[in-house]
This record gives sequence, structure tokens and C-alpha cells, in this order.
Amino acid sequence: MFAIPRILLACALLTGAGCAGPTPVSPVPVSTTPSASFGGTDRSWIEINIAMDEELLPLLDLVGAGSGLADVVAQVREFTEAELTELRRLHAEAGLPRENPHKGMPMPGMVMPSQVAAAAALRGKEFDTVLREHLRAHLEQSRKLAESERSAGQEPRTIALAARISGTRQSALNLL
Repeated sequence: MFAIPRILLACALLTGAGCAGPTPVSPVPVSTTPSASFGGTDRSWIEINIAMDEELLPLLDLVGAGSGLADVVAQVREFTEAELTELRRLHAEAGLPRENPHKGMPMPGMVMPSQVAAAAALRGKEFDTVLREHLRAHLEQSRKLAESERSAGQEPRTIALAARISGTRQSALNLL
């Protein structure tokens, strides 16, 4: 298994591979001066998590009240949206560019638009099975990345967010 700096370096080198386009404009102002407290691991972790969380939401949008996973999906949606708000604030403070190089990048745990489209064609238990698989992969990878940020990051608020993310992911995994 690679340490987070290697993963992030690989992601940074592959910024052009598989990117789906610019990140949607958020209401958070973008700083033009990066804060010295954000290290390279912090910056990459913020971008990767924003991309992963934004790509997860369309899959969660497919879940109806009749799904056997509706409760866990509601929990995941709640913490994902809250975390996105914080991640976007940190993104602005770190002075990161508007365009996220990790958006749409195929990697473990990233829910791709093609996977969302395939899931949208399913119903009942078949849908729940696919949803559970994608959700588990997302939560496990997100937790691994959070643990790596906790050990290799340097910005205290980013490390604290990673600790919370690790905990929310583990709680949701326990429900799956």
C-alpha cells in the first residue's frame, strides 16, 4: 500500500487524465494567496475529497424512500454536505485553483458518472446491491485517505476534519 504522499503525487501527475471539467462554482470566495500552513498533502487531500464527495451526491440522489439503505444514505448525505462546506472553505483558504484536477479522475472510491447512469437503470434489490458496493468503496477509500491526512498533513483544521471524516465513514460502514 502506498503512503498518502505517493498517492497524492500520482494524482497530481495525472491531473489531465480523465478529468470531467471544471468544478462547479461555489459561493465560497477563492483566495489568491495560499496560506503557508497548508502543505502539499493538505492541499491534495482537500481537492480529492471535494471531488469524491461531489461525485457521490448524484448516486445518493437516486435513492428513494423504499430503498433498504435509505437511512444510511440520509446519514451519508448529511455528513457529506456538511463536510463539503468545510472542505470548500479550506480550499479557498489554501488558495487552490477553481478547477479541481481530481474531478472525474478514476480512482478507488470515486463514483463515476457512468456508474451513476448504470445504477439509475436498476430497481429494487439490484439497485441496493450496486448502491451498497459503490457506497462501501467510497467510504472505505475516504476513510483511508483521511487516516493518511491525519498522519501526513500539517494544517491543524484539515487534520481535525480528517479525524471527523474517518469517524463518520467508519460509523456509516458499520451500518452497511
